[in-house]
Amino acid sequence: MADDKATILIQLDVDPQPSVFDAVVAVDAGVAHLFRHGGVSPQDVRDLVHGALFTRGPSDLHRTALFIGGSDVAKAEELLQKVKSTFFGPFRVSALIDPNGSNTTAAAAVLAASSSLGGSLAGVKAAVLAATGPVGQRVARLLGRQGATVAVGSRDLERAGKLAEGLRATTGATYEPFSNADPDTARAAMAGASLIVSAGAGGVQLLPAASWRGLKDLRALVDLNAVPPLGVEGIEAGDRGVDRDGVKAWGALGVGGLKMKIHRRAVQALFEANDRVLDAEEVLEIGRDLVG
Repeated sequence: MADDKATILIQLDVDPQPSVFDAVVAVDAGVAHLFRHGGVSPQDVRDLVHGALFTRGPSDLHRTALFIGGSDVAKAEELLQKVKSTFFGPFRVSALIDPNGSNTTAAAAVLAASSSLGGSLAGVKAAVLAATGPVGQRVARLLGRQGATVAVGSRDLERAGKLAEGLRATTGATYEPFSNADPDTARAAMAGASLIVSAGAGGVQLLPAASWRGLKDLRALVDLNAVPPLGVEGIEAGDRGVDRDGVKAWGALGVGGLKMKIHRRAVQALFEANDRVLDAEEVLEIGRDLVG
């Protein structure tokens, strides 16, 4: 029978050393065999994918899948495009892209925020700090897809502007750029926001308590930095919808539990068909199914 074939996950990582984190999650998700490749470039993809396609018949290809990761999101996205161009006819396998955990983390953050805002983000005004980073970009994209109006912040206003322009073209939603560097500018951009997500690098505080306390419309606050000092002053890494000064607060560890569940379930979903491509939007839907 077709399902007698063992599951194989082929890890394509753009970094020289494939991610141990992603490998451990794959094992915990029940993958029988994990083939890890580091330093993968677009010119390497065809032969690696052909190795996955031509060793099993079409009826068995749902037992083989690809995971695309690494620390450079742009390079990982190049790999995904090359992978998709290599498929033809029935010869294809499912693929999950999650460089730096960006898609699974963003999905968990958006679902956490939604749960604190009545289950819907339609019409919500949101602000994303460090939106030009790998996770911030995905958070902003998913928020726009869910009907939110999003202010995207960066230390570099020009980078924020380019991101806003690209996201408008991709999603059709409303995005406005602002600079994180100046506290007054940032506070003005956050005025009227119901949701703020801080997606900055570990150990960098982006939002002092004085900058968010007193924002009269703020209802939910998500910080995705678990390394002290936290990205948002006044909340804790383990907060999971905790009330902080009248705002539902989520810390990185509070979001992280759902992120891990989504990651494992997304890996499992790869083996349910041979033609799934799981990017941020598809990963979000997997998470939505998990939380009901």
